[in-house]
Amino acid sequence: MKVARIETPEGDVLEGRYDEGVVETDVGTFDTATEEVDLLVPCEPSALYCVGRNYGETVEQMGYEIPDEPSFFIKPPTSMLAHGEPIEYPSFTEELTYAGELAAVIGRTCHDIEEEEVDEYVRGYTVLNDVDALDQQGITERKAFDGSAPLGPCIDTEVDPADVEMETYVAGERRQSDTTASTFFGPREIVSYLSKRFTFRRNDVISFGSPANPGLLEPGDEVEITYEGVGTLRNTVAE
Repeated sequence: MKVARIETPEGDVLEGRYDEGVVETDVGTFDTATEEVDLLVPCEPSALYCVGRNYGETVEQMGYEIPDEPSFFIKPPTSMLAHGEPIEYPSFTEELTYAGELAAVIGRTCHDIEEEEVDEYVRGYTVLNDVDALDQQGITERKAFDGSAPLGPCIDTEVDPADVEMETYVAGERRQSDTTASTFFGPREIVSYLSKRFTFRRNDVISFGSPANPGLLEPGDEVEITYEGVGTLRNTVAE
């Protein structure tokens, strides 16, 4: 099942079953393409935990060393954008990049869980664009600014994250194509690893890195990131 959140013109936030832009809630069914409702980010996390350097081709392309353990950083909730919202091009960078990632959404509070327990605590999976101001000095300066984490459009509660195919298109050109089976550290392994260090709360987000060819964005570029069975996250860089 896919689940999404919307906001009505009256300011009510509703959650319901999602199918190609249509959200079925307890109080009615809403088509986000034709009705005056806004599709929101699919959850409200206290933090977004993002793993990098997790695909072999990406490590080779960027000249990184192969990590012995997952390498991670944290984005704040203010970094999130909903599906369809414009990505602002920050004034402090001249090298804005995209990176299409699968992300887990935690279902209930947990800490120090084993890999075989992960499915008990994960609510489902969604799509994240790890937007990066590549020419900034530190990982926080590069990746934790407002609008650096488009997320959505929904949470899929049934997908198996171990081998999910993905594609990223920028301005109609395919830039990324891979599967989560190509990662050094699998999704369940990463959730377990990070849970040893952090207490996760419901709706916290954990992403698993991006395949090769994260690249530069220009104003006006439309970014489409699809993870098979989960959905397509689409945002355009503001002009």
